[in-house]
Amino acid sequence: MKFNILILLSLICSISLFSQEKTITEAGENSTRWSASLDIVNRYLWRGQAWGGNQVAFQPEIDYQATEKLSFAIWATTNFQNRDYAPDNETPRGYQEIDLGISYDINDFMTLGLWDYYWPTLEKYDDADNSFFNFGEDGVQSIDLSLSFDLSEVWLPFNATISTLIGGNDYRYNENDNASRNYTTYIELGYSFEEVYQEISLYPVVGAVLNNQAEYYTYANYNKVSFINLGVQMYREFSLNDSLTLPITLTYTHNAATNNLEPFGRNFLIAGLSLEI
Repeated sequence: MKFNILILLSLICSISLFSQEKTITEAGENSTRWSASLDIVNRYLWRGQAWGGNQVAFQPEIDYQATEKLSFAIWATTNFQNRDYAPDNETPRGYQEIDLGISYDINDFMTLGLWDYYWPTLEKYDDADNSFFNFGEDGVQSIDLSLSFDLSEVWLPFNATISTLIGGNDYRYNENDNASRNYTTYIELGYSFEEVYQEISLYPVVGAVLNNQAEYYTYANYNKVSFINLGVQMYREFSLNDSLTLPITLTYTHNAATNNLEPFGRNFLIAGLSLEI
């Protein structure tokens, strides 16, 4: 309930506080900029992982550009369900998450990012502690360190990301049930085809988790490399006025893992629209 209230407050901020892009410039100082967006998708899919069943998800985001190179963000998703699972206790139903991020542009094509993922359960479980500052084995939080490359300005429209969990609930267990940090790592390669037809852009992507022994990626192999995110996104942006745009996306994703794909299978079609300010 508290999380849903936070989501609603974020939506209010997206609509009212940031109804216009705010830029403040002072002599001798870099400008600071706020921006906000609200995504609505037919389901939440992250790196080939389907969270929250087939429910429509609402995903507000607020960004703050502190300097030319440093920015902060807060992102959230919810489908406003009040149970983690359907009555059969097997089919995922509800999901909520709130993420805090920092990014720093090392140069024109390289960005260092740090994200705190927090996904509190909707129901009470003996083996899960929803405390925000709990980064232990029973916590619902993790820290993701990433290095991203965008070569579009210096070579070809390639992009790449390597992402490693460095904190939180990312533990593997040996035969004696002793826990050790796994440092689960995900890599992704992408390419951009800008405005190939009628202002529609295409973004194919290949993503794989390298070491999933901690089973952090639920819908992936646990003992070998899994290509969990093979897909392409179609993107088209509509301008509503000078400060408001409405991007529309249609994404096909194939999860090529060979195990642990129940209950959703391996193929997903995600439709979404965004309100960007």
